Amino acid sequence: MARLADYFVLVGYDPGKRGSGDGQGQILQRFPEKDWEDNPFPQGIELFCQPSGWQLFPEMNPPSFFVAVLTDINSERHYCACFTFWEPLDTTQAQSHPRNGEEEEEEEEPSSPVQPTQLFAPKSLVLVSRLDHAEVFRNSLGLIYTIYVDGMSVALESIVGNLLTCTIPITGGAQPDLEDEAARTICLGAGDRQVIQTPINDSLPVSSCSVALLFRQLGITNVLYLFCAALTEHKILFLSSSYQRLTDACRALLALMFPLKYSFTYVPILPAQLLEVLSTPTPFIIGVHSIFQSETQELLDVVIADLDGGTVNVPECVHISLLPEPLLQQTREALSMVLDPELEVADLAFPPSTISVSSLKMQDKEIRAVFLRLFAQLLQGYRWCLHIIRIHPEPVIRFHKAAFLGQRGLTEDDFLTKVLEGMAFAGFVTERGAPYRSIDLFDELVAYEVKRMKAEEGNKQKILRHIKELAEKLYKNENPYPAVTMHTVKKPKEGHHLRVQQKPFPRLDEGLVQWIIDQATAKLQTAPPAVKAEVKCMVPSGPPIAAIMERNGNAMANSARRLEVVRNCISYVFENKMLEAKKLFPAVLRAMKGRAARQCLTQELNLHVQQNRAVLDHQQFDFVIRMMNCCLQDCTAMDEHGIAAALLPLVTAFCRKLSPGITQFAYSCVQEHVVWTNIQFWEAMFYCDVQNHIRALYLDSTEENHVEEEDNQEAKSALEIASEQLRLWPTMSKEKQQELIQKEESTVFSQAIHYANRMSYLLLPLDTSKNRLLRSSGLGDVESVSNSFVTNSIAGSVAESYDTESGFEDAESSDVANYVVRFINRFVDKVCTESGVTNEHLKGLHVMIPDIVQMHIETLDAVHRESKRLPPIQKPKLLRPNLLVGEECVMEGLRVYLMPDGREEAAGGNIGGPPLLPAEGAIFLTTYRIIFKGTPTDPLVGEQVVIRSFPIASLTKEKKISIQAQVDQFIQEGLQLRSCTFQLLKIAFDEEVASESAEIFRKHLHKLRYPQHVRGTFAFTVGQVPKQAMQPKPKEKNPSLRTLSKNLVKNAKKTIGRQYVTRKKYTPPTWDQRSSQHFPEDNEDEISVSEEMDRSTLTPSTTIRPSDKMTINHVVERACCRDYQRLGLGTLSSSLTRSKNEPFRISTVNRMYAICRSYPGLLIVPQSIQDNTIQRISRCYRQSRFPVVCWRNAHTKAVLLRSGGLHGKGVVGLFKSQNAPTPGPSQTDSTSLEQEKYLQAVINSMPHYADAGGRNTLSGFTSAHMSSTGKWGSIRASGRMSSYALNVDIGSRLAGKDLLGAQHNGTPSEATFLRPHRASLYIIGDKSQLKGVKPDPLQHWEVVPIEVFDVRQVKASFKKLMKACVPGCPYIDPSVTYLRSLEESEWLSQIHKILQISVLVVELLDTGSSVLVSLEDGWDITTQVVSLVQLLSDPYYRTLEGFRLLVEKEWLSFGHRFSHRGAQTLAGQSSGFAPIFLQFLDCVHQIHLQFPMEFEFSQYYLKFLSYHYISNRFRTFLLDSDYERIELGLLYEEKGEKKSQQVCKSIWDYIERLNKKAPVFFNYMYAPEDGEVLRPYSNISNLKVWDYYTEETLSEGPSYDWELTQGQVEQVEEDRQDTSAPQTKRRIIWPCYDNRSRTEPDAISKLLEELQNLEMELGQVPERWKETWDKVKASQRSEARQEGSRTPSSLLMSSGLSHHRRSLGVYLQESGVGSSLNLSLDSDTSSTSTPSSGKQGGRRSTSTLYSHFQMSESENRSYEGSLYKKGAFMKPWKPRWFVLDKTKHQLRYYDSRMDTECKGVIDLAEVESITPGTPTMGAPKTVDEKAFFDLKTTKRVYNFCAQDVQVAQQWIDRIQSCLSDA
Repeated sequence: MARLADYFVLVGYDPGKRGSGDGQGQILQRFPEKDWEDNPFPQGIELFCQPSGWQLFPEMNPPSFFVAVLTDINSERHYCACFTFWEPLDTTQAQSHPRNGEEEEEEEEPSSPVQPTQLFAPKSLVLVSRLDHAEVFRNSLGLIYTIYVDGMSVALESIVGNLLTCTIPITGGAQPDLEDEAARTICLGAGDRQVIQTPINDSLPVSSCSVALLFRQLGITNVLYLFCAALTEHKILFLSSSYQRLTDACRALLALMFPLKYSFTYVPILPAQLLEVLSTPTPFIIGVHSIFQSETQELLDVVIADLDGGTVNVPECVHISLLPEPLLQQTREALSMVLDPELEVADLAFPPSTISVSSLKMQDKEIRAVFLRLFAQLLQGYRWCLHIIRIHPEPVIRFHKAAFLGQRGLTEDDFLTKVLEGMAFAGFVTERGAPYRSIDLFDELVAYEVKRMKAEEGNKQKILRHIKELAEKLYKNENPYPAVTMHTVKKPKEGHHLRVQQKPFPRLDEGLVQWIIDQATAKLQTAPPAVKAEVKCMVPSGPPIAAIMERNGNAMANSARRLEVVRNCISYVFENKMLEAKKLFPAVLRAMKGRAARQCLTQELNLHVQQNRAVLDHQQFDFVIRMMNCCLQDCTAMDEHGIAAALLPLVTAFCRKLSPGITQFAYSCVQEHVVWTNIQFWEAMFYCDVQNHIRALYLDSTEENHVEEEDNQEAKSALEIASEQLRLWPTMSKEKQQELIQKEESTVFSQAIHYANRMSYLLLPLDTSKNRLLRSSGLGDVESVSNSFVTNSIAGSVAESYDTESGFEDAESSDVANYVVRFINRFVDKVCTESGVTNEHLKGLHVMIPDIVQMHIETLDAVHRESKRLPPIQKPKLLRPNLLVGEECVMEGLRVYLMPDGREEAAGGNIGGPPLLPAEGAIFLTTYRIIFKGTPTDPLVGEQVVIRSFPIASLTKEKKISIQAQVDQFIQEGLQLRSCTFQLLKIAFDEEVASESAEIFRKHLHKLRYPQHVRGTFAFTVGQVPKQAMQPKPKEKNPSLRTLSKNLVKNAKKTIGRQYVTRKKYTPPTWDQRSSQHFPEDNEDEISVSEEMDRSTLTPSTTIRPSDKMTINHVVERACCRDYQRLGLGTLSSSLTRSKNEPFRISTVNRMYAICRSYPGLLIVPQSIQDNTIQRISRCYRQSRFPVVCWRNAHTKAVLLRSGGLHGKGVVGLFKSQNAPTPGPSQTDSTSLEQEKYLQAVINSMPHYADAGGRNTLSGFTSAHMSSTGKWGSIRASGRMSSYALNVDIGSRLAGKDLLGAQHNGTPSEATFLRPHRASLYIIGDKSQLKGVKPDPLQHWEVVPIEVFDVRQVKASFKKLMKACVPGCPYIDPSVTYLRSLEESEWLSQIHKILQISVLVVELLDTGSSVLVSLEDGWDITTQVVSLVQLLSDPYYRTLEGFRLLVEKEWLSFGHRFSHRGAQTLAGQSSGFAPIFLQFLDCVHQIHLQFPMEFEFSQYYLKFLSYHYISNRFRTFLLDSDYERIELGLLYEEKGEKKSQQVCKSIWDYIERLNKKAPVFFNYMYAPEDGEVLRPYSNISNLKVWDYYTEETLSEGPSYDWELTQGQVEQVEEDRQDTSAPQTKRRIIWPCYDNRSRTEPDAISKLLEELQNLEMELGQVPERWKETWDKVKASQRSEARQEGSRTPSSLLMSSGLSHHRRSLGVYLQESGVGSSLNLSLDSDTSSTSTPSSGKQGGRRSTSTLYSHFQMSESENRSYEGSLYKKGAFMKPWKPRWFVLDKTKHQLRYYDSRMDTECKGVIDLAEVESITPGTPTMGAPKTVDEKAFFDLKTTKRVYNFCAQDVQVAQQWIDRIQSCLSDA
């Protein structure tokens, strides 16, 4: 029970204190006189009775009533009900009776009419109570006033006494009982009765209709603003001219906030004297009379609500956070349904006639119901975020804000965050957190109705119904008694306040009142105490928040696929499948953006921790750390999702051993995150752990008793256990209570120590030597965190979170340890005081913390030291490259990144797929190559190996670059190495590679690239241990070799010694000179021979010295000699006697290389010319390279000659050497005559010379005549010929601009060139040298001046070509720039020119004229042209053997300067690389493309030569001439030596050996026609860029070092089988990566290989592939002959091809190694893959090959005949014509023999067996049973029937043999 009223006070105007206009009030009487013990008398009541100030009024106002609220020091609210009325006051009286003068006035003053001077003073009756029963107070005070005014005969004292002694129950039960009714009915003894409606549950506020009124006054939006402002602790001021309304408004606002309680300043009516309270800094809710509105204007941060005007004014500087959506919208809608039900139907055509509008009181409850629902939704599941840290003696409860917000996905939400941090919520937790207490409407709502609310969202009817239900409950709570009828309340008569003669209010007898009070108190004490029956129970928790979706939608959050990826990645890491993990890793990092994935990560990692420890290896550790860092970097400092909390135990579990006894834990690498520096995070974690331990404490103790209930126990939450314990607490003994308190306290204490350790782990940086914390803002990017250590630890705001007085500057300078100690101390202080740890314990903790930190620092130092020794990131291990026999590593691998260089489109750029570059690996320098070997950085292709290498000798350019290897790394130094084998190594050195190492690498590279002498090249040093410096004198093993070379050199020197020096031309100095023994006579670099020559040395003596004889024998063995004999140009008989009838002879004039050092020892010269003449002639030509014959046309007997260009400039220059000292004119004449004689001798040698008939004139020479002997690269031969304009004289044509780009003058003098007959000899010379040469009509030769490019242009062009094909950095727009730069390089136009000249020379030779090619020095373009001419004219040179001979003869023997042009030594470094030979090979490649059936060798052969002529792997292409090779003893290596050495020195031997093993160099389409002359197109449009320039094979490096690439395939195969679980037949072939011809070999190679394998398996000695091939060819021919068709000239029955179709070159694209004819022998149906060349004749087959070659079917029919075939199921037998085709390996059938459309195909590959069959229904009757046979394939069984048994047997045998062949 409680007192209705505590004090009754009478307050009056104090006339003595009339200061400056405003008076003051004074308390006239108060009852009871002395304070109640439990409730002292509140101060300052007199201020609140007249809030606007005590003033006198000139007229009487009607009495007023309002309730003011005072808050005392204990924040108890006192409700002061003020009933104010006015009494007249005489001013004089007021002054003469300063004190208590009213009573005398009553007697003295006569009642008289009101005088103008009359003033009226207010007087207030005040009831002070702690209960808010405004209506009861109004009635009671009204009763007192009525008695006084109407002068009723009732003693006021007794009424006041009764009022003060009236007690009422505080809260009612559910339904009031009858005797309760008496207690609730009060009667004050004046015939009145009132029923007091005490609320059933006093925790719910009472609002009567104030809330509804507030909404009426302000409207929905404004009230919501005020509501949010109040909850987020803003200052709120109400203005109104009505005090009662101010009180109501404030009460309404408080009622809306339920279940939160407002705990700041709350003054519904603020007196005028206290207005300065408004400038207080704390939040408040205050009401002020609107007359003071002006005073509130200057308040800047107060939200002002004007109740009378209905406005709410929010100042600019105040930001009110509103409710989070969608709650705000839902609340608005619900409120408008309650307040404005008409709104819903306002637009209806037939609105309902009546709309039920609730009464104001009911509406009030409905509004409150809306807000109650709102809070239930806001706070649903709040009990799951409570941490109970102590149960006894008092429950201590903390709320985990971060988790609460995180579960809702509202961490960013201002409103909720502010509410949770507010005082009101703290009160809410304290009050409602307790697990065992009585519960009210809100507890039920939040526990049981949340699901319903979620379900009803959006359904207005259901929502309204729910609101009405709640409103009913609220109304019921406030008005439990319907008995309003019993009220009888006395009211005064009308107009009572206007009576002027009214006596003043009487003074009451204190004694009487006090006696009544005492009576009542005594009676109360004797009565038994009425205990408020509190029904306590366990508070229901309600459902936990079903993970409310992340705000950003569900797709990102819970994609199951992502979680699967995270799980797989982690399991790969722990199963040590690092490559797999690497592949998934980027996806995992992306997934970490989602919360679910982060939680999944923590759960998965947890599974891998056994007994709190998980030791990992470095790579695993790295992965785990990176995942943790990624996971944490998206966590805010609050850690709302509990990710950091879940990781906290893991970072102390995962570790790696750095060295014995030193372990590094994960925490040292994840310190960079702001969450560790947030003290709230640590508190929440601590409380969570303590709760778990305390729960365990009580679970254990209960489990001892009830083991069998274990399952239920597990399910109990900590709160449930706590409530259980609290229920039992009063029943326990003191000792038991003490013991529990002790246990709990020690639990908290031990956790505090544990946390002090944990915090020191995460706050102390690994490198504690850093004197202060690096205050970075957290982590930028996971990737950049290197795995082994992170130095800058505590990121974020430790310092800021310190108390400011501890001084940040101080923190800055002090060391880390103090810093961390202070942080931990603050934490410990806070949590221990909150959880009630005793002071002694706390002190103990403070002593321990510095020791803990110090110990940890010591362990960290060791870890830091060790971790520094680790490589910063576990990098892939360096892969060792395979080396050749004899190849040595000069420099071990330097770790580098190979960067993309612009042609990587294929490797995963433009065509999709993951990029192979950049790749991470190492670069190796060997004596032969530069090799990069590594793996792509892209984890999706992590298993692939990338190899790129090139021979050192081919390096053309090396430049330093700086490059960013990986996105997140710094710019690093790098190198760009370009090679003329079209490789580019663009590498960036890893940071671990010191720049000195890079420099050493460059130096070594340079030394190897440019050796001092050719002996330093790999071809010589192979097999030796690499030395730093070359030895000056290599020992020669073979004495005979040594003597031979010495003799030669001596003889040459003798000769040279006696010559005048005529001109110098720089060539690399000889070996002797370089070995620093300078011979005085050999200082000049090269000396051309002058007249004063010792004749004896030059005349061929008949008696040759033995040493010379030996030389000659060797020379005879040379290739060119064999060739001369083949061409019939002369033979060497034993005594060197000549057979006079031959026009030419082999001269040994140059055997000592005296005349021309760059010519071979044996030369073909006309028979009639003497050797001594030759010597004189040679002077006229550059480098003494006089004209010699190199080839003779077998038909026309025309010869091809070559020489250097002429020395002279003018006409005379033809026959005179100008710089030579000329003794007399006769001498000059004789030379020119000799030269003329020489040329004439050549002409005489031609058989047609005598015949001057039409054959030799151009007029009779038609294009038709030419095309008969030659073969053009096209069907359009005639059109093509006319473009060559053969009817014009050749000389003028060659000189003309139209063909060779020479200057066309267009002058009439040209006419002189058009001579009636054709010359017998054409001299093709350089235009610049032959300026002004007048043709001599008497001579039979003609000079053709042409313009050619020089070596400089070739070099420049090649550079541009390399740039185009291997750009170095990716193009922006690939198509345009590649083609444009290709065009600008002019490479193709140079090839065009060479081909054009060659074709012209071929024409001339073919028409019987001889040609002398005399360009530049006679060793570059001359060689190209001469070689091509021979290749085009003579089919022999198109075989493997012939081509070798051609190269040996024209390039090696005739002195193409390979070493000089290839810049192979230091001397040649300045001149640079000139690819003359490569250009020649490119020309051959172009011809090969146009005539693929004319060459025995494949394209791969050409690429092989292109690669190795500059690779220096073989000695063949070293040095500049035969002379130099002999000098070094290279030319004639003896047979014995060759065998002993396992290294091949000659490229030809190597090719020969390889060709025996495998058909790589062989062209399967080789089917030559006899005596064929080729005339390729040379227009640029017909030329193709050679794929040698653009293709590469990253899987194994260049495929030209055959041994290196051979061994790899098999092992790759095995590897693949291991890694990929599902076996698939599919092969993925990457352009630029795989070696296509190896991964997908052409059919023939494959068959040959399989054949070889089978032979091996059967234990036979495998046949050479060539033999097999020849056999197959022969058998095909014979089969074809049997068939009666023409003999095929090609294996693949290509005889059907007509002439031009063959020459169109059935060109099958070919790749890397060997030719690849892709025979796809799969089905007969798809004709899509057949190129459309040729007629659409006959049936088309899939295979490209057949579509090209097969003209008539017969060639492919191995056996044919008629058979009956049973149709499919239920079909009849039918006769069909069957063809067995061995080549295609199939059985085809047609309707009849003549039919061309194939009806079906049975693939023999699918046939499983052939068995004798049985006749079935419908089979032909007459046939023998044994003629039936069945063919069983994988798909079905075919039934056949032959005419008779023999035929059937034949068929069975044939098919069997086919099957066994396969």
